[in-house]
Amino acid sequence: MKQSRSIISSDLQVAPEEQSDDNSQEVGPDHELRGLTVPDRHHAQRLDRALAELIPEFSRSHLQQLIEAGFVTVNAATTIKSSTRLRAGDQIAVELRPTPQTQAFKPQPMTLDVVYEDAHLMVINKPAGLVVHPAPGNWSGTLLNGLLSRDSGASLLPRAGIVHRLDKDTSGLMVVARSRQAMDALVQRIAARDVSRQYLALGHRRWSGPALRKVEAPVGRDPRNRLRMAVVDLTLNGGKAASTVIRLLKNSENSCLVECTLQTGRTHQIRVHMATLGHSLLGDVVYGGAPLAGISRQALHAYRLGFEHPVTSQQLVFTAQPPEDMLLAMDELKLSYNVA
Repeated sequence: MKQSRSIISSDLQVAPEEQSDDNSQEVGPDHELRGLTVPDRHHAQRLDRALAELIPEFSRSHLQQLIEAGFVTVNAATTIKSSTRLRAGDQIAVELRPTPQTQAFKPQPMTLDVVYEDAHLMVINKPAGLVVHPAPGNWSGTLLNGLLSRDSGASLLPRAGIVHRLDKDTSGLMVVARSRQAMDALVQRIAARDVSRQYLALGHRRWSGPALRKVEAPVGRDPRNRLRMAVVDLTLNGGKAASTVIRLLKNSENSCLVECTLQTGRTHQIRVHMATLGHSLLGDVVYGGAPLAGISRQALHAYRLGFEHPVTSQQLVFTAQPPEDMLLAMDELKLSYNVA
């Protein structure tokens, strides 16, 4: 078993240049301008579908991205709708270039705080602000990019071995697979709720009610705001059952420190359940929270992670102290607590 605290990965890999044909004109090291005349067989066909057949080396989804980005002209007019209908004889110019999506799964050097690693898995202490997986608005600089750079074997695994996620502004422990055997087993154990995950959360308002509460409330897309999640009625809206055990650790006049144990893993589950109880997380403006005591992101930290090693069957338990912003807030709010 090998342990490490931080590792800087190797240089970025560069994809080979695209090969041009007789109708192509070089416009840059990773760009190609290709001119096409629409043949009779594509008359009245959608632009994206015709291009997928005329430029078969690129996927239809990639070509749609180029169209929407303004890199395609029809009869010298920029066309940004993939559904545009063509006529035989139309002149198309396509500027073939990488899109953010196609470049998302590339290695990028990144310092990672590795708490534990062996041949099959590693446990990472993720900082707040780091996106786990590429998505619209964050196509690069994600944990996945760092994993691909750090470990050449990560490219052989789905999602570079990522088996569960933390929100961008949530800090704390994550397990990442390094072998397919470990990945398949970890996915199954997370689904079976055999992986123990505890979080520390700072909530608004003094805690009231029992010190130990189990919140069982289904979570789904908020029907009034599709950009956030909410507790939903499953007879009326889509969603899934969600269960969180919440234990009070310490109270103060205007805030509380709690431990949250996930029994399911729904998107924003803890944030939604805490808000439902009237204790929105400090800094969580999406769910009714507000900045307080220097906290400007949701005050949520995955501090404890426990599971059976998927290959050796060894019982593993890891803990990580909260980051500095939460520790300072806990001191200011008189919520200091030994969570080791």
